[in-house]
Parts: sequence; C-alpha cells; structure tokens
Amino acid sequence: MHTHKLQPKTSQYSKIVIRTAVAAMFFMAGLCFSSWASRIATIQQKLSLSDVELGGVLFALPVGLMLSLPLSGWAVSRIGSRKLLMIALTVYGLSLISLGAVNEAYQLVICLVIFGFASNATNISVNTQAVVTEALYGRPIMASFHGLWSLAGFVGALIGTFMIGKEILPAPHFMLIAFITIISIVFCWRYLNDDHNSASSSPAFVIPDKSLLVLGLISFCSMVCEGAMFDWSVIYFKKIVLAEKAWIAAGYTAFMCTMALGRFVADSFAARFGLKRTLQISGTLTVMGLLVAVVFPTLYAAIVGFLLVGAGVSSVVPMVYSVAGKSTTMSPGAAIAAVSTIGFVGFLIGPPLIGFLSGAFTLRIAFVFIALMGSFIIVLSTKAKI
Repeated sequence: MHTHKLQPKTSQYSKIVIRTAVAAMFFMAGLCFSSWASRIATIQQKLSLSDVELGGVLFALPVGLMLSLPLSGWAVSRIGSRKLLMIALTVYGLSLISLGAVNEAYQLVICLVIFGFASNATNISVNTQAVVTEALYGRPIMASFHGLWSLAGFVGALIGTFMIGKEILPAPHFMLIAFITIISIVFCWRYLNDDHNSASSSPAFVIPDKSLLVLGLISFCSMVCEGAMFDWSVIYFKKIVLAEKAWIAAGYTAFMCTMALGRFVADSFAARFGLKRTLQISGTLTVMGLLVAVVFPTLYAAIVGFLLVGAGVSSVVPMVYSVAGKSTTMSPGAAIAAVSTIGFVGFLIGPPLIGFLSGAFTLRIAFVFIALMGSFIIVLSTKAKI
C-alpha cells in the first residue's frame, strides 16, 4: 500500500492556466454529449425507428461505457490522464460525426458503442485531471468543473435547437462541434497536468477498499436519482402533475437549472462546511424535493420539488470523485474508475427500475423509492470517513 502523488510536473504554468485548460476540456466533453442528445429525434426520424426500436438502439451507449471502464482505469494508470484525455476526446468528437452520417440502425449501434466508450474514457481522464488540479489549489474546486459540463449541456441544446430550426442536417452540425473540440484539444493539451510520471505501475484491477466502496455507493444512490430525473421528470409532469403541454418540461428544466447552479456554489460551500456536511445536505435536499413533488403533485409545488432535487444531486458525484482521487490505495484514475463504475450502474438501473415500480404500483410510489435513495446518501455520507 502506498500513497500516489498528485503533484503534476506542469509547474511552469500558473494554477489559473492549468485550471482553465481542464475546464475547457470539461466544457467540450459536455458539448459533444449534448449535441448528440439534441439530435436524437432527428436521427430517429431519418432511420424511421419506432420508440421501442430507438430504446433498443440507445442501449448501445451504456454498453460502450461499461466496456470502457476497466480499460480506461488501466490506461490512466499506464499512460497518464493527459494522454488518455487527448486520445479519448478526439475519438469522442470524431465518433460524433459518424453518428450524424449513419444510414442504417446497425451502423448507429456500432457508432454509439464507440461514442459511449470514448465518453467514459474522457470522463475518467478529465476527472483525474480535475483531481490533480484541485491538489494544486488545496481546496475544493471539483464541482465547478462539473458545472461547466452542465453549462455545456445548455449551450449544446441551444445550438441543436438552432440547427433544427434552420433544417441543418446532423452531419454538418456534428462536424462543426467536432472541429471546435479538436481545435480546443490542440490549444489546451500543453497546459494540462502531465501526470505520466506519477502514473502508477500498480495493477489496473485492484478491488476497491471499504472507503472507496462507500463512496461508490453514495455515487450509486445519487446516480439512480439523476438517471430517473433525466428519463422520468417529463412523464411525471404529464401523468401525475397533469401539466399543460407547454409546462410538461418545466420540472426537467427546473432540475437541470439548479443542478448546474448548485455545482458552481458547491465548492465554496464544501470549503466552508466540509465534504461530509455538504453530502448530508445534498441528500436532505433530494429527499425533501422528491417528497414535496409526491405529496403535492400540483404544478408549482412539483416545480419547487424538482428545483430542490437538482440542487441536491448537483454536488454529490463531483465531491465523491474528489475524495476518491485522493485514495491512498489506488492511483487517482483507477480510484475514479472504480467509483464511477459503481455509480454508473445506478444511472443504468434507475430509469428501468422506476418503470417497473410504476407498473407494479404507481409513478408516485416509484418517486418515493428515489427519495429513499436520497436518504441513503445521508446515511452513507454520515458513516463515510471523509
């Protein structure tokens, strides 16, 4: 057992320059993902896929993510996060172009597996960069990086809306995004933390210790909530709140707004009150928000509830990654890969589980289950050694 040093070699650049370069990489990763998400309906129409067929095709994305988890943890340990980030983000941008060019469903499946693979490799390497940068500052800055990923989600959605309005096909739209991404990589890579020398020679497949498992479970509970809100908030407003057509996306929008905003204030909050207190309050806000939406399923009450849930889940994953990256038993990349694997399972099983519970009981009861996940965040973070 040995401590992995987080200090990078790039001392010739100021902390601000390094932080800005890492922040730009987070933004480009968010822009790639949201650009794809903004054109799913267009691609569905182009390939004449039914909703059920689209659901089956979209499952290729998490398959790619899961395939990449062990390899990404290994690659970060071997070649360092800077090199992996450059390769993964380049492939991410180029595979986005391929998604816009497909003409058959099977082609879309293959491209989505590659896109998912690159997405996760980018996620692990960019978060490892963030952990190293945070070590330079000596205070929490992780959540602000994730805030930029969320902000890129809004920008990507706006660009997508503009492209759809102008009837621009996905291929040229995605070419533009890929071009911007690759230019950003070329410009930023020299300012990123060169952690190749501190990359570990320890084995990639280390079983996470108890403290990392607890962090993984906290991430799992939060990701169940996040995944469920992404996929079910519009349906909840349509079927339970009985919102008018213009308002059915209000809950999702409220959730996304406070999720993004929460990430920009979480760092200063954590620096003042500590990570444990921050995670406890995050869990409490998630539970309160969901219970408000379940007990008072009216438009304004549900919007307030979803605002609270967004604020609740906003800082959990960045804070957990931050703690995992300081592991004394695994390299930062391998520790983040281990925790994100456990967390991502929650993101995957959350939405179908809500569908199952809603079929067996009601959607309101299913949302009580998400509140239960929020309460586990409180319990686990209270027990965690943070």
